[in-house]
Amino acid sequence: MSVASASRTEPLTVIALPDLAATDRFAGLVAGRARHGDVIGLAGELGTGKTTFARAFIRALAGADEEVPSPTFTLLQTYDSRAGPIYHFDLYRLVAPDEAWELGIEEAFAHGISLIEWPERLGPLLPEDTLCLTLRAAAGGDPNARGVEVSCGPSWRDRMAAVCADMGQADDD
Repeated sequence: MSVASASRTEPLTVIALPDLAATDRFAGLVAGRARHGDVIGLAGELGTGKTTFARAFIRALAGADEEVPSPTFTLLQTYDSRAGPIYHFDLYRLVAPDEAWELGIEEAFAHGISLIEWPERLGPLLPEDTLCLTLRAAAGGDPNARGVEVSCGPSWRDRMAAVCADMGQADDD
C-alpha cells in the first residue's frame, strides 16, 4: 500500500530497525522533518524502545549532549531545541485521558513538538493528525532490533515517505 494513500487507521509501512544505530538514525530523520505543532505518539509494550527513540529524537534537535531522562515518574520533561520546545510525555501512569489536561498537554500541542509515550492513554484527546509509531521487538539477532509500524495523519504522509526513502525502505508493502 502506498504511504500517500493509506488512512491513519491503517499502517502505512513497517520499518526494520536492526540495531540501536538504526533506531538513532530513524529518530534523527523523523526529528529533521518535525515542525511546530506536531504530535508523535510512541506506542508499544514495555521495553520496546519508546524512550530510546525519544532520546535520539530529542538529541537530534537539542544537541547530542542533552541529558534525556525517562519521564516515567515526572510524566513530562521539556527541552529547548532549534525547532522550538519539545514536550516529552510518558502517560503510562495516566488513569483517564482527562488527567492529561493537568500536565499542560493543550499548551504542548499548541506551542511545540509533542512526543507521547503510551499515546493510547489519551483516547479522544489524541489529535487526528498524529504520527503514530508502534515499536515491537524483532525476533532473533540483535536484542536491540526493532520493527516500527508507521501510521499518520495527512500532514505526515509525504514526510514519512521521505523518511522511508532515506532509510532505504520502499514506501509501499
